[in-house]
Amino acid sequence: MARAGNTLAHAIRVWVIYWQVMMAKARHPGRRSAVSAVLLRWALRLFLLFVVGDLVYLASVWPDWQRIAHGPVPETRFIRHYVSVRAAHHWPRLRWKPVPLWEIPKTVQRAVIVAEDSRFWQEKDGFDFPAIRDAFLYNLRKGHIVYGASTITQQTAKNLFLTPSRNFLRKGNEALLTWILVHHLSKSRILEIYLDTAQFGRGIYGVEAASRAYWGLSVTQLSLAQAAALAASLPSPVDNNPAHQGRFFVHHYRKIFGQLTLLYQARQPVAASAPSGQTAVVPAGPVAASAPSGQTAVVPAGPVAAGAPATGVPSGQTAPVPVSVHPQ
Repeated sequence: MARAGNTLAHAIRVWVIYWQVMMAKARHPGRRSAVSAVLLRWALRLFLLFVVGDLVYLASVWPDWQRIAHGPVPETRFIRHYVSVRAAHHWPRLRWKPVPLWEIPKTVQRAVIVAEDSRFWQEKDGFDFPAIRDAFLYNLRKGHIVYGASTITQQTAKNLFLTPSRNFLRKGNEALLTWILVHHLSKSRILEIYLDTAQFGRGIYGVEAASRAYWGLSVTQLSLAQAAALAASLPSPVDNNPAHQGRFFVHHYRKIFGQLTLLYQARQPVAASAPSGQTAVVPAGPVAASAPSGQTAVVPAGPVAAGAPATGVPSGQTAPVPVSVHPQ
């Protein structure tokens, strides 16, 4: 990808120089139409070169979809990239231990869905278009990008096949691979791969490795508060995680824990009025600091929606942020 980006940058520079030369030659109006035609032809050639280069790249990363759908959780492109640059940056060793979805508690699954993609089970093509619209309008008001709207499926496609580079070419490839991923893998398999390969700290990939890195526990032993703390790491796991609890991390944790508590409450006494997949109104009270009164929290449908463990926290209160016993 880096080589392709360098080639493209060089081609653009050549085109700009050629454009400047041609404009310098256009000294009177009669020649300008001919110059415009030449520039258009070169622009089309450059575009075709760009498309062909991207198709070659996609062919190089094209996977065996049957193996991804039914085989062991694969090592992602992001994990391979980390291993390749770790020594040069003096980063810690890779910690990664994939486990099957049925071993990951529903509290952890639900916490990640609440934090990253509340409509995960309802999305048809791997995109959350209402979230994309809301994020676009919000970022437009702020004048810069504050929030993204990548779904769990998009992040899974990115982690599996693409590099950490940020450019419009990667976003286009991510969209294409997301659409294909949805049509080859079940929702449960996508969630399993995501939970086993998402980054939760420097060199820490997957919920099992993260649980052991931060608390010395298997993911099957985590409390609801610890599940919320892992989910709170996902937007920027290197800077915000259970071992580095900045203001953003604490705020995000409280929001996730509050929503989880409300979801469990909604599924018990008011289950008849808030069926799976519909919405439960957030009641007023102490929890409203993390979920304002009158707003709604989506109750995820599907396998994750079953089960409601005891939180160990009195109703209306928020558990303190679990402290990592293994500082990174």
